[in-house]
Amino acid sequence: MTRVLVVDDERMVCAHLRTILEAGGLEVVGEAYDGGAAVEAVVRLRPDVLLIDLRMPGVDGLAAIERIAALTSPPKMVALTTFDLDEYVLRALKAGAVGFLVKSTSPEDLVDLVRVAAAGHTVLSPEAAQRLVSNTGDRHRARDLLDGLTDREREVLEGLGAGRSNLQIARHLHLSEATVKGYVSRLMAKLARDNRTALALLARDAGLRGQCSSG
Repeated sequence: MTRVLVVDDERMVCAHLRTILEAGGLEVVGEAYDGGAAVEAVVRLRPDVLLIDLRMPGVDGLAAIERIAALTSPPKMVALTTFDLDEYVLRALKAGAVGFLVKSTSPEDLVDLVRVAAAGHTVLSPEAAQRLVSNTGDRHRARDLLDGLTDREREVLEGLGAGRSNLQIARHLHLSEATVKGYVSRLMAKLARDNRTALALLARDAGLRGQCSSG
């Protein structure tokens, strides 16, 4: 069972998230109400997924993500956000979060996306992703980085940019999942990116539309 730690400075929000996640069959191992407590709880409870608000008093979610990413075997971290936090979301993703969700995400989608994050896949709320794309840096510079890619590598990168899993990309491109994993590893090495989320952001920066839509 996927073990989740919920972090938000509003206790009612934590309680609401706990209810949704547990009703969906996930185990909420604890709650924390600021970034400092989140770091301590991760060390103590070792959750699979950290669902964390970015804007909190004291140690905020961004600082907590940076600290937790430096730990040995950190959990998969998903930032919770509202539309006015685009800049902070981008920084959180670059700091090590595997994605972000808006707080208006439906209960059913929230449970499914937490499971996707636990499996190591990028999680991007479509509504907020569209806003993020327009704020993620120099498109020309990003496109220049992709000049050395093969057509197949570019297709895999498009799939990552669309937030697809390795299996979804494999089905669309008629490849094995293991082959796609190999491409992802090579893309990280070629493009000097540490994780799938960073590759997805680069794809979006470059304006790749992500045609891997079948699952």
